Amino acid sequence: MNKRFELTVGPLMFNWPADVFADFYARIADEAPVDRVVVGEVVCSKRLPFFVDRVAKAVERLERGGKTVALASLALPTLERERRAAQDLAEQSEHEVEVEDLTLLRWAWPQRPFAVGPLVNVYNEKTLAWLARRGARRFSLPPELPIASVEVLATAAHALGACPEIWAYGRIPLAISSRCYHARVHGLTKDSCRFVCAGDPDGLAARTLDGAGFLAINGVQTLSHVFANLIGDLDRLAAATIGALRLSPHTGDFVAVTHAFADAASSRISPEEGLARVREIAPTEAFSNGFLFGACGAATLKPVDGDRL
Repeated sequence: MNKRFELTVGPLMFNWPADVFADFYARIADEAPVDRVVVGEVVCSKRLPFFVDRVAKAVERLERGGKTVALASLALPTLERERRAAQDLAEQSEHEVEVEDLTLLRWAWPQRPFAVGPLVNVYNEKTLAWLARRGARRFSLPPELPIASVEVLATAAHALGACPEIWAYGRIPLAISSRCYHARVHGLTKDSCRFVCAGDPDGLAARTLDGAGFLAINGVQTLSHVFANLIGDLDRLAAATIGALRLSPHTGDFVAVTHAFADAASSRISPEEGLARVREIAPTEAFSNGFLFGACGAATLKPVDGDRL
């Protein structure tokens, strides 16, 4: 059966121990039926020293496993050392770079293609075309877009020879700040954070006064409480000419999630069967597709008994 979508594993957003980081990418390399893996620190540069010596081995193993590898940039560079790191990544990387902040465009040029990550606000065709002229050849679209906008941008991307990708699984990135709420909630400052974010490997749950799940905090980043899960919507995404699905790493059996998406992407199982499989893999998580199809991003528009919104 023909594969309707490429599968991308997005960059790890959370602060996992170095050994867990290495084991995760070893499993992705050897066991996950994905096409492309994005590696790098997107959220907080303070985390990078803990695993930077593991990156080269992870990349080598992923490529040995047949995966295409891209390197992600920091989403909000604010310090001089972060600016220098951005420049080094843009100018010296032998791999495709995924731009998460437009700072890197200072060193980009059309003859060296790059990818645009979902944290860059590509909301219209003119923005997409401008970035394509600068060398962008893949666009991971912002996950808060409705399906009508996705259709327009996917068509525009194809016309420019670029691949449109959509956030298909995982907590949705909503905002990023120069301040660290994760440290503040523990009575610490960003400079003396003690890396408390490592204690929440899928983010720190934030709840309403009524105790309902609301958001998740990941260092300086704010994420959705619910997980995006578009495995039940692949027919509509195929009709919208989306070329790739992005799966964001989380704890649990993430490799099993990639297999479910691969089977659904290749039509070996129906979208409904895919949704049931992912529910079995992550039974405690609430799933949503509301940004695509509804007025509320946290909504699941195809509810199943037992859904927790």
